[in-house]
Amino acid sequence: METLNTQGIELPRLGFGTFRMPGGDCQPVVESALELGYRHIDTAEMYQNEEAVGAAIAASGLARQQLHLTTKVWHENLKPESIRRALDTSLGKLGVDYVDLYMVHWPSRDMDLGAIMETMQSFLQNGTVRAIGVCNFNLTMLRSAVEDIGAPIACHQIEYHAFLDQSKMLRYLREKGIPLVAYAPLAQGRAANDPVLQGIGARHGVSAAQVALAWLLEQDGVAAIPKAQRRESQKSNLDALTVKLDDEDRQAIAALPKNQRFVTPPFAPEWDA
Repeated sequence: METLNTQGIELPRLGFGTFRMPGGDCQPVVESALELGYRHIDTAEMYQNEEAVGAAIAASGLARQQLHLTTKVWHENLKPESIRRALDTSLGKLGVDYVDLYMVHWPSRDMDLGAIMETMQSFLQNGTVRAIGVCNFNLTMLRSAVEDIGAPIACHQIEYHAFLDQSKMLRYLREKGIPLVAYAPLAQGRAANDPVLQGIGARHGVSAAQVALAWLLEQDGVAAIPKAQRRESQKSNLDALTVKLDDEDRQAIAALPKNQRFVTPPFAPEWDA
């Protein structure tokens, strides 16, 4: 699988998301994904499934260095000591000595970004984390981390799909050589039922969801982490890597409404800041 090279890590462009898969039910799902060939697994302390993800990795028999593993610290734990405890807890639950990518899951309104980034960078030095990143930052926050603080941000994970314009953020990330990791890349299932995407899929003999993923994955510097509990869907998402879109397809997707954001928790930042 093609990877994105960033801050010393190789990030497989199609990963496997585990949001809303809490508890032990997550283990067989991740085992299935690993069997099919996924090598980029995305979890978080908030997902309450790190133990299951770790058990699936152990059961897979894969060497640790064959996998890219991401986890994240919750926005309520962004004081330096809390971040250290959160990482130790995550490593213990995952049953690993290090994670490939450790991320701030959401910003908080009272966060000390300098102290957060200093703490995260200490993990790079002690080997418990190979790279650091952020999720759900607005452009002002991201500029502060990258330009004012000089943090080695390896990627930015945000909601991105065919119904949400992220062109402004993408321009900045490309300027800085930072990949965008798209979560909710299928718009939480809505892509599968969109008539435009279905029409494109019919022309190519593929599904609407595969079209939505192919559109993301053909973009420079973009990775995606779709979630799929059924093995058939996991395989279908992998097969999206072989779908080739043409200019007519891209024009039709460009004409879709691009103002639909589906992940809007009350603690989200001002997106346009």
